[in-house]
Amino acid sequence: MDREISKEVQRKEQRKQLVKLIGGVVVACVVIGGIIAFMQTSLSRKDLSISTVDKGLIEVSVSASGKVVPAFEEIINSPINSRIIEIYKKGGDSVDVGTPILKLDLQSAETDYNKLLDEEQMKRLQLEQLRVTNRNKLSEMEMKLKVSRMTLNRKEVELRNERYLDSLGAGTTDKVRQTELDYNVSQLQLKEDEQKYKNEQALAEADLKVKELELNIFRKGLAETKRTLEDARIRSPRKAILTYVNNEVGAQVGQGTKVAIVSDLSHFKIEGEIADTYGDRIAAGSKAVVKIGSEKLEGTVSDVTPLSKNGVISFTVQLQEDNHKRLRSGLKTDVYVMNAVKEDVMRIANASYYVGRGEYELFVVKGDQLIKRKVQLGDSNFEYVEVVSGLEPGDEVVVSDISSYKEKNKLKLK
Repeated sequence: MDREISKEVQRKEQRKQLVKLIGGVVVACVVIGGIIAFMQTSLSRKDLSISTVDKGLIEVSVSASGKVVPAFEEIINSPINSRIIEIYKKGGDSVDVGTPILKLDLQSAETDYNKLLDEEQMKRLQLEQLRVTNRNKLSEMEMKLKVSRMTLNRKEVELRNERYLDSLGAGTTDKVRQTELDYNVSQLQLKEDEQKYKNEQALAEADLKVKELELNIFRKGLAETKRTLEDARIRSPRKAILTYVNNEVGAQVGQGTKVAIVSDLSHFKIEGEIADTYGDRIAAGSKAVVKIGSEKLEGTVSDVTPLSKNGVISFTVQLQEDNHKRLRSGLKTDVYVMNAVKEDVMRIANASYYVGRGEYELFVVKGDQLIKRKVQLGDSNFEYVEVVSGLEPGDEVVVSDISSYKEKNKLKLK
């Protein structure tokens, strides 16, 4: 016959079952917590770039792409139609002022120049011939003037004598009148001869000036031809590096065709390009910073092209240290052109996350976690980005690239 279990025993059994249940729940919570902790993505702080929000000044800039080019580069073109017959230097060689680079066939050009020299000598002799002719003609006219003056003097004496004889009654009135008429005719003849001499003298001077002007014009053309012939002896215009030379012996080259390029590879400048939508933010004289890796070189915008080409505006930056060791011709760079200053604004470090004004989702450090937060960012320069809202001074923000975790709202920080 079964005995009734006492209430004390029943209470003990109930307590045992309750303890077991609570223990199971605790174990299950620990296991679930461990699984959640295991599944939660964690990042090491040392692998991240973290910027602390502070307040300060931002020199607002616009970013552009740039390329390092020689500060001086001269293209040497063929001044005549010719062909290459010899090559003296190759690309990469150092050249000094007047160093021969290549030789063109100048036989035809030299023949033409010699013909011009002969023509110049002929024009010079023609000018001298004109001087002699004018001098002889004027000398003859001067002699004729002397004769006319002597004739007039003689007529004057005759007229005076006839008037004296007439006063004594030894002459006649008709004789006096005839002599007076002869005197007046001689006087008019002298005036005519003097006027002819002046006219001939002026005409001779004008003819001489025309011939001299023609000779001077011809000599200028001859000098230009000589200069062209000298230029055709392709030489380096200064001390530099030969960066290009047409080394095809026998190749025909037309007038104006590029045959060589010399560059000064000890000094450089930056040729920048930026979208024309930012064209109003760039002006000559603006401060600029050029980044080459971790190096930052300061400079000034020297000129800006007035027209947009394919949606791009070009400009040039003159560097303060244009012979920096990191500068290499053709090297691509980032260029930041300053156009405004903002004081006492919240800011964080600039990095690859920033692509312009707008709203961003950034991870903020909270203890041992990274919490995603919406942040409004404004203007920037090469160092800092303006924080408009969403952050406070002292907040630590991840600025390195963790775009692979953009779907996460929370990350564990180790």
